[in-house]
Amino acid sequence: MAYILLIIGFVLLIKGADLFVDGASKIATALRVSPLIIGLTIVAFGTSAPEATVSIVAALEGSAGVTIGNVVGSNIFNITLVVGIGALILPMTVESETIRKEIPFTLLAGVVALVMVSDISLNQSANNIISRGDGFILLFFFAIFLYYIFEVARKGNNELEPTIQEKPPLGKNIIFTVIGLVAIVFGGDLVVDSASEIALSFGMSETLVGLTIVAVGTSLPELITTITAALKKQTDIALGNIVGSNIFNLFLVLGATAVISPLSVDNSIFFDIMFMNILTLILLIFSRTNYKIGRLEGGWLTALYVLYMVFILIRN
Repeated sequence: MAYILLIIGFVLLIKGADLFVDGASKIATALRVSPLIIGLTIVAFGTSAPEATVSIVAALEGSAGVTIGNVVGSNIFNITLVVGIGALILPMTVESETIRKEIPFTLLAGVVALVMVSDISLNQSANNIISRGDGFILLFFFAIFLYYIFEVARKGNNELEPTIQEKPPLGKNIIFTVIGLVAIVFGGDLVVDSASEIALSFGMSETLVGLTIVAVGTSLPELITTITAALKKQTDIALGNIVGSNIFNLFLVLGATAVISPLSVDNSIFFDIMFMNILTLILLIFSRTNYKIGRLEGGWLTALYVLYMVFILIRN
């Protein structure tokens, strides 16, 4: 029964995120908000909504391992398998802004997260914990990122405004947005409860469940979006969306969750955060190769995810 509830939860998360993004985007369009602002904020938040919901629910239920594992595992999944499969389908063009600002900002987010879970090493504390104070610091960094994307939107606003032609119906899209939000919340609760039950039955740690089952499930929107973009030959926007989602996960999701409920940290997660940062650096190096991630690089990234999965299963 736990497996059935897990699948239902993932379906609700993915469909709920889709309805939320679509409805909220049309509301913003009806209110004459720039499409670029919609893409950089509402869509980015929508694809990170499953991670946010699952992480917050897990933290409130005392499953900090699921929370941190979900954020780190989702980012690793995005960098390796999502980018890798997208590049294997069609080489991914990388915007110069993504190389110069967004990927380095993702690396900064990973380094900040590593510092915050190192209380024993840095402060000689009794245990490692992401406190409410740490959560507010992460949210402050997220505010800086939001300022950056709004500046990008402001500069490109004049070019994009003429593309807004007809005004979508407001009432209908408000209903879709609310339904999507309810599905996300309910689906997140189902995923946390059923994944935790499965973990206990197999003797898996909460952190491992977060890094594997939950991380893959909550990252399905990014995977589906990237595959669709590759099939439509729109890979120039796919990498930016993935990088943006990773920043949302580390700064917004982890920050908001820690503010709601401080998170105790499993020592095993140190390797995973370091591996996430190494992968981000590899992504930056690959991106600088002719401003493109080709099929060879995509193959390497996919292989790295398979090796990582084997390693953490053996570690457990």
